[in-house]
Amino acid sequence: MQTIFREYDIRGIYPTELTQESVRAIGFLLGERVRARGGKYLAIGHDARTHSRELFTWLSEGVAGADIEILDLGLIPTPVAYFSLFNSFEGITPDGSVMITGSHNPPEYNGFKITLFKEPFFGEAITALGEEAQKLIEAKISCSKPPKIHFADALGRYITYMKEEFKALSSLSIPLSIDCGNGVAGVALEPILKALNLECEVLYGEPDGRFPNHHPDPSDPHNLEDLQALLKKRGGLGFAFDGDADRIAVLTPKHIFKGDELAVIFAKQMKNPLVIGEVKCSMSMYEEINKIGQAVMYKTGHSNLKVKLKELGAHLAAEVSGHLFFNDRYFGYDDAIYAALRTMELILLGINLDLEKESLPPLFSTEELKVKTTEEKKFPLMERIKALLLEKKESLPPILEVIDVDGIRVIFEEGWGLVRASNTTPVLVTRFEAKSQEKLALYQESLEALIHQAQQEQN
Repeated sequence: MQTIFREYDIRGIYPTELTQESVRAIGFLLGERVRARGGKYLAIGHDARTHSRELFTWLSEGVAGADIEILDLGLIPTPVAYFSLFNSFEGITPDGSVMITGSHNPPEYNGFKITLFKEPFFGEAITALGEEAQKLIEAKISCSKPPKIHFADALGRYITYMKEEFKALSSLSIPLSIDCGNGVAGVALEPILKALNLECEVLYGEPDGRFPNHHPDPSDPHNLEDLQALLKKRGGLGFAFDGDADRIAVLTPKHIFKGDELAVIFAKQMKNPLVIGEVKCSMSMYEEINKIGQAVMYKTGHSNLKVKLKELGAHLAAEVSGHLFFNDRYFGYDDAIYAALRTMELILLGINLDLEKESLPPLFSTEELKVKTTEEKKFPLMERIKALLLEKKESLPPILEVIDVDGIRVIFEEGWGLVRASNTTPVLVTRFEAKSQEKLALYQESLEALIHQAQQEQN
């Protein structure tokens, strides 16, 4: 059971890991945490997966066991759950939200993204909750009762907000193409675009948790092929979303834009921007933003970045994978629908996205490369790699700096390499970038040799 309690959320397979008793226990313990801080209401929404509504029922019964009432948000994108925390519904303001979603995982997965009192619930808080849930189940303590449920139309409120915020987009004339991947992005984005009278063609807009057309993960280029074919025919601008619409890919007929590339373009429209990037972001993002403001490197993960964004009062945070967190004119959480509308706004301002991307310094990089290990071995493996890096420093290409805010980002003279333990899967994640193919190969070979040696010693 403990494997479902991850760094950023709770996630597992239905119904073998997300069982009725485990979900009820999770709900009860979350309800207790809300009540302990004087709260009374928890908002719960869900994605389109075939088991999401049943999980809603089980979770609500557990929450009610702690004498907390439920605001039912219904079928929504994850950003709408966050948005609900900044609203009142017939005099009721939620004290937290739970989004039931498996995000971009296969159809048998589901889980919970949790925010309490506008703060992400993650890391040690999730670990402690998991330990308590295990004890509740082992003690066979009943912790549920029939819930008191209020319906809250957060989706309608969200659509109205976006229509008003982006009403200037009604004069945008560029063709728009959207791939919702049978996730939930369309339930919000399509009504917004229709209200703004924007020309749009939608692929796979019908929510279907079986994902019959392709996997809802826009960071995988294979999942963008249908959208690229449509863009080739129509031109204009394209957007692809993950299953719960907190992650985006932006496309033109010529290019696919990653989150860190978009961060540079958005930052250029801000006065003295302060932008937070994760450790996987390109060095060009940090260099370009530092010319006009300040870029801060921080840990990977949507929860980590939301906390850091609030702490620093930054304008924007970004992950390569397409999580974009706007604190400029917005509330500081990752919202792919809002990011799409802000991208359209760039076009309205006369910004050429292709030229912006092509003006970035030419760099060579790998995709994320994954090294298989186990949950038990991955963190000790990282410690040994750190030690080997010091031991063998003289035999490696010249190192300017080692950043260990999240794993190890080794800064070489003409590029960098990253090794970090995934917080969600039993792998090490690596990525490399350099100013030439030759240096890229050199840096990759050097760090991969250390990883291999550490693995051999571990075995």
